[in-house]
Amino acid sequence: MQKLNLSQSLSQKLSPQQIQFIKLLQVPTAELDARIEEELEINPALEEGKDEKEDPAQDEYEDSYDEDLGSDDRDLNLDDYLDDEYGGYKMQGDGNYNSDEEDREIPISSQASLHELLIQQLNFLKLDERQKIIGQQLIGSIENDGYIRRDLEAIINDLAFSQNIETDIDELEEILRKIQTFDPAGIASRNLQECLILQLERKEHPEDPTVQHALRIMHDCFEEFTKKHYSKIQRKCDLNEDEIKDAVNLITKLNPKPGGVSEGLVRTQYIIPDFILTNNSGKLEISLNSKNAPELRISRSYADMFDAYDKSDKKDKKLKETVTFVKQKLDAAKWFIDAIKQRQNTLLRTMEAILQYQKEFFLDGDETNLRPMILKDIAEKIDMDISTVSRVANSKSIQTEFGVYPLKYFFSEGIATDSGEDVSNREVKSVLQAMVDEEDKKRPLSDDKLVKMLNKKGYNIARRTVAKYREQLQIPVARLRKEL
Repeated sequence: MQKLNLSQSLSQKLSPQQIQFIKLLQVPTAELDARIEEELEINPALEEGKDEKEDPAQDEYEDSYDEDLGSDDRDLNLDDYLDDEYGGYKMQGDGNYNSDEEDREIPISSQASLHELLIQQLNFLKLDERQKIIGQQLIGSIENDGYIRRDLEAIINDLAFSQNIETDIDELEEILRKIQTFDPAGIASRNLQECLILQLERKEHPEDPTVQHALRIMHDCFEEFTKKHYSKIQRKCDLNEDEIKDAVNLITKLNPKPGGVSEGLVRTQYIIPDFILTNNSGKLEISLNSKNAPELRISRSYADMFDAYDKSDKKDKKLKETVTFVKQKLDAAKWFIDAIKQRQNTLLRTMEAILQYQKEFFLDGDETNLRPMILKDIAEKIDMDISTVSRVANSKSIQTEFGVYPLKYFFSEGIATDSGEDVSNREVKSVLQAMVDEEDKKRPLSDDKLVKMLNKKGYNIARRTVAKYREQLQIPVARLRKEL
């Protein structure tokens, strides 16, 4: 039996204007120009020019628009002329920017890729067609860092199925050894040990005792070398302290990623700061990058078209369809201009709040002067939502006398000190880095010792936190920092 139920629910939806503002807010300055150009292309009612306050077309449109809302023609509501483009509003979605627009304004220097360079060298070998295909298959299996991690048995299967060529491990390894003689040295290695051995074998003076000692260490004591157990290596290889020191120094100068010298297309993306900070005799002044303040206005011709509708017969169906299109474009232009202005205002309010909060840092650039600051602190200061502050902080940067910093650099958690005050974890990381830099590399400091030293300085911090900060600073454990 069918039943009819009545239920009541409360939901919240963003208006097209709010969606547009959110999308524009998270766009970095480097991409704003492209976004504005796109809007100018799709909306003929939007033009580049001086502020609309100096342009009477804007006022004429707003007056006629307000009058029209009070007229009898009330069936032209928002839903009638808003199309689906406002759902995404021709913008990237929240989060990562993975669209094609990412590549629009990025300078790219073109050069031969690693695989192309290897194929060129393969062509110089006197190989028959069958061997050349096997060589190409091996080169195609080389990853960007220069290694072949694919199992040779799998490559044999690939050749059988895709090229109809049957081969075996012996033939494959024979051609692989030829490829391993190519430049850069160490290319086509199957692991780090083989990569370092290949480079040592191609040294200018392979008979040099230091090279021979290094090769012996790589062949017989590779595991001990990776763990820096130098005393075990010294006993096993029967080397004195100077010999092992010279050999280890030679090994550490080799390239662990031979493919890294040629990555194909080299991408260089320049950072365009959103804010510029100037220090005028101790007075800090913040300004928006000029690219954040484009001059846009509503087209006079479209405003005149709308005004003409107000004076014509509103019952004409074709004219009504025309004005629907005109209203859509005029509203879209007005919303876009308003969103740009709101973006500028939000950016400045957020940055000014950060400037006040971290004033001591901006005066001298000393990292230890950074105060603990989270998104909530700034959101409360400017009376905005945390998500809004997050969008600003995640994609914007500021140019100072000390360099260009991303805004998220200034946000950090607090660590309690013995005096009872909170300091930024960036200060603790800075102190931790200084301790590691000044340590005796023959007897590097363990995490336990680092904890005790930090506690003596007044930082109440646990061992697991020190380990976390050390990893964030990309500092290896004490054993791997040990030097001869």
